[in-house]
Amino acid sequence: QHCFVCGESGAAISCRETGCERSFHLPCAVEGGCVTQFFGLYRAFCWEHRPEQAVEAAPEENTTCLICLDLVEKRKSYGTMVCPACKHAWFHRGCIQNQAMHVGFSCFQCPHCQNEYRFLMEMLTMGIRIPRR
Repeated sequence: QHCFVCGESGAAISCRETGCERSFHLPCAVEGGCVTQFFGLYRAFCWEHRPEQAVEAAPEENTTCLICLDLVEKRKSYGTMVCPACKHAWFHRGCIQNQAMHVGFSCFQCPHCQNEYRFLMEMLTMGIRIPRR
């Protein structure tokens, strides 16, 4: 299989959407806007079929990521995420992924409202890898 992101052969991950022929390498997933779910059936989706946050929220002007304090985009996107519980915590995908890798499954929570279950489930669905340790 050829990776639709880099074009090289050896792409072992395929989009789970029925009828979609896109395949990609795991390291190419983020660059290609793909979501790989690291729980349950370990499903993966290309940029076109990936899950999106259902939360109806938009950041106010000059909203910053609660982790790195840099500005976030003016809407939800692949790179900008929001807490589904409080809808006030905005962060970059890379920042929340780093946080998840540092704190692990048992301590992972919203940096703003400290919601655990709803936040954790949403992040898992959105492709954030949370190690069990």
